[in-house]
Amino acid sequence: MIQTPHFDKMHETVPPLRPQGWSGLGAPLYIKIAVLGGLLVWFFHIEIAKTVQRWMSDPSWSHGFLIPLFSLYFLHQNRHKIFEIKAKPSWFFGLGSLILLLIVYWLNTVQFKFSYAESLLFIAAIGATVLFVGGWALLKLTWLPIAFLFFAVPLPGRLYTQLTLPLQGLAAQVSAVVLNAIPELEATLSGVVIDVLYRGVPLEPSLQVAEACSGMRLLMAFVALGVAMAYLHQRPLWQRFILLLSTVPIAILCNVIRVLVTALIYIFWDPQYAQGIYHDLLGILMLPLAFSFYGGLAWLMSNLFVEDAEPSEDVIVVRRTESKMSGERV
Repeated sequence: MIQTPHFDKMHETVPPLRPQGWSGLGAPLYIKIAVLGGLLVWFFHIEIAKTVQRWMSDPSWSHGFLIPLFSLYFLHQNRHKIFEIKAKPSWFFGLGSLILLLIVYWLNTVQFKFSYAESLLFIAAIGATVLFVGGWALLKLTWLPIAFLFFAVPLPGRLYTQLTLPLQGLAAQVSAVVLNAIPELEATLSGVVIDVLYRGVPLEPSLQVAEACSGMRLLMAFVALGVAMAYLHQRPLWQRFILLLSTVPIAILCNVIRVLVTALIYIFWDPQYAQGIYHDLLGILMLPLAFSFYGGLAWLMSNLFVEDAEPSEDVIVVRRTESKMSGERV
């Protein structure tokens, strides 16, 4: 008697097909996103216009144009996980928090008038919209691209000044110490102004570490890029955290180098190369220098700290066959 295995094709389960690209998400979802996105843009259009205008007029925040592009890139990098989840709209938390944020925004506009909060409420409203459309599973995969938009929001003027002054003072102090170590050169610091005496001759005018030399522009841009690189690097979480923390001292160090090089050019070369377009060009060159320090730290951690691979276990394959003619098992 011939024994053949019995297959019941009626009970076979076929896994559901997942979209292979963004186009596979379907038109209804894109229509919903377009409607909700349009409503958000209409509601926050004044704040969006002011922010974009600040990007265009203030060089300290010109990197704001790149931040939304990075957020979209993060979403694209995470697209496979996004395609696998099943969207479950959150009516209570998602829609409820969205309505609450819109009410708070309206109250702030007519009563409190704290402009910085308006931008933060817009970012929070984007997160609430994602929660409303896709539920907690979608928000878990998209919270970082949404929160990354924070780096595009210009800081309030008072807070920006409070952060700028210590950075100016630090750059001036370090530069004065280094200049005093050079023979025949004496540097006297007064606030953020450095009076230089070279070979007994005072240099006029004195060196001043202006607000543009505080390093805030480099700091904000490099911290934002540091978050992006830490997110994209395939390395242990603790190493990402160290790389993220390193962005602040690296940016401050590069700005100190910039001020010091500017002072050396002013003293030993030609003052015209320490201002204007040359001064701006030197500031631009600090970003590649910061990336070099960042890359060096990443390389150092990758080579000094190697994660031990788990020992692989031998896989024993057991094959069982059935004789179709005799029914004997071998």
